[in-house]
Amino acid sequence: MSRLSDLIRQAKAADSQLGADLEREFRALTKRRSFGLVFERHQPEAVELAGRPVRKGDKVHILPPRGSRSRGDQRLWAVTGFEGRGENRSAKLVEAAQVEEPESTTAPVADLVVVAEFRDHIYPGLIETGRVERGGDKPFHTVINAENFHALEMLTYTHRHAIDAIYIDPPYNTGAKDWKYNNDYVESDDDYRHSKWLAMMERRLLIARELLNPADSVLIVTIDEKEYLRLGLLLEQMFPEARTQMVSSQINPAAVARTGQFGRSDEYLFFVMLGAAAPRRLPLSGDWVTTKGRTHKGDIRWDLLRRSAESAARADRPGMFYPIFVAKGGTQITSIGEPLPLDVSRDSVCPPADQDVVWPIRKDGSEGRWRLGPAAARTALKSGYLRVGSNKGENSPVYYLAQGEQKKIANGTYEVLGRDEDGAVITSQLDTADRNVIPTTQWRITSHDSTQYGSRLLRQLLPDRRFPFPKSLYAVEDTLRFFIDDKPNAIVLDFFSGSGTTAHAVMRLNKQDGGRRQCISVTNNEVSAEEQTRLRRQGLRPGDADWEKLGICDYITKPRITAAITGKTPEGDPISGDYKFNDEFPMSEGFEENAAFFTLTYEGPLSVAHHRAFARIAPMLWLRAGARGPIITEIGDKGWDLTDVYGVLDDLDTAARFVTEVKKTPGVAMVYIVTDDDLAFQMVCRELPKGVRPVQLYESYLRNFEINSGRFA
Repeated sequence: MSRLSDLIRQAKAADSQLGADLEREFRALTKRRSFGLVFERHQPEAVELAGRPVRKGDKVHILPPRGSRSRGDQRLWAVTGFEGRGENRSAKLVEAAQVEEPESTTAPVADLVVVAEFRDHIYPGLIETGRVERGGDKPFHTVINAENFHALEMLTYTHRHAIDAIYIDPPYNTGAKDWKYNNDYVESDDDYRHSKWLAMMERRLLIARELLNPADSVLIVTIDEKEYLRLGLLLEQMFPEARTQMVSSQINPAAVARTGQFGRSDEYLFFVMLGAAAPRRLPLSGDWVTTKGRTHKGDIRWDLLRRSAESAARADRPGMFYPIFVAKGGTQITSIGEPLPLDVSRDSVCPPADQDVVWPIRKDGSEGRWRLGPAAARTALKSGYLRVGSNKGENSPVYYLAQGEQKKIANGTYEVLGRDEDGAVITSQLDTADRNVIPTTQWRITSHDSTQYGSRLLRQLLPDRRFPFPKSLYAVEDTLRFFIDDKPNAIVLDFFSGSGTTAHAVMRLNKQDGGRRQCISVTNNEVSAEEQTRLRRQGLRPGDADWEKLGICDYITKPRITAAITGKTPEGDPISGDYKFNDEFPMSEGFEENAAFFTLTYEGPLSVAHHRAFARIAPMLWLRAGARGPIITEIGDKGWDLTDVYGVLDDLDTAARFVTEVKKTPGVAMVYIVTDDDLAFQMVCRELPKGVRPVQLYESYLRNFEINSGRFA
């Protein structure tokens, strides 16, 4: 609506009558009631790309003078050409706004920053900025320094429908300086604060939906009370086919005082489960389970055969009202009778002299019904899955093992040790650590304390660096475990990765079961608001080396993941302290994992099509092929290159030799063929071994981003 208001004002300036007519219709439209979540979906969103070279045709902002704390000229300018060289190089600019007489000017290139609007075409690449290798042939965890919207667009080429779990901790929109929209912090008094947040989230979740495996994957989003209502509605609208559930989790036992309100000690987790995704039963103990009641005891669970709650009366299911005969004075079931018609009194049934009869009589004395029909009850009796608790005549309690408990016997969770005197099975008991449980939606877990196991744990890894409100490492680990415990090769994505807790948690899970899961972490290199003030006073700007080195990605995320793997702080000292809970060992041992770090680049489509951007496209090809082994960054004189995982054919004249080598390398699952000739591409495809997936470059790349461009803006 705010964008429409701007356009109407422009229309009024050009044609007062047309503007008045449009405004009248607009006001009538806004009075109509809408159902569901209503917000400004078309709030414009753009981002400044500090450090990106300025090219002809770019849109730019003119930066304020060095040392200034003002926002400077926020008009958008288009670059029409250049003049001068070196430090004196200037750009010719024309105002990009839709105005009758756009202004023209020139400005030093050094004082310009490129602006990307989210409806613009982008053609991404990646530049590697470092790596850590301790994991042998394991897949690499990756960290991508980028605006996450553009990084997600890039991942549609490498990981469409391939992600098993997305875990994100987006900005909570508290009104403090916790996130920016269009390069400026969103304040608590911004009338469009909630709309901006929802528009920001929707754009990213639309692409995230393209990345998730629709057959079996989960999206996990953490949030606090500021936006949880709106987020819940947004998720319901965006994922109508999914099962969405919210969990409340205590993250601060001490609570945060709120003036005039209750103290806050928890936050919320939304689980959006697609396809077959569901939380697994896990061997939980301690805070997760309680010994009160029978649900979590070590014994197998015997349920009452008499139905309770809804549809529990005899009249609801007459076929479930039948006598059970028990040995006189004992608890051994002798036989199961037939159902009694509704118009026949139970008093008409006379048991043999040596037997008692049991009926499903409810506590109020009324006639109820059994959970099983007579045939199913006889089968359960024969298997030892039916028993009488104590002989109290017709009110004797009868118990049975439901299908879930029977499966636990079948899969070996419980072992049948023998039969009791009444014929019921006797099973083994489970230790606390062996109880497989799905917890409730209220989590109050000691290890999820974000102060102890978020902030303080991060200080052990990075002693002299601070990051606001990192998640508890063990909270993220536990949350993911419910969905990827049985997926040792899972791919996890976090596109609000902050300090890198999600990648750290995935490494923990791998160590516990020898898994080869990989995490893709996306974060920008934003500097904190307080740090920005200090740096601007020093005359620094985004893009300067002394500014960028203090950004989130370079100062926190990459060093944290490096420290976790190597077991050493950035200063080279062994990390003090031990990991706790599920897997206890010294933090200085590190992990046998690999990680690679990248910065997103913005390529020109002609450079890509003409094979001049291969070095920057190459990491994307490696990611798409599984992020294992070395990256093929250049093609030598032989016209092709090959690793144990994937290959690239650049010169079709060498195709025969390339195919021969592919056949000799059984681990190769994907090859990229550089050609714009569809017929030639098909000819090479026919020669490749079965199971090797061919991809045509650069047709597949260009088509992917031409289709995506603007669709999610």
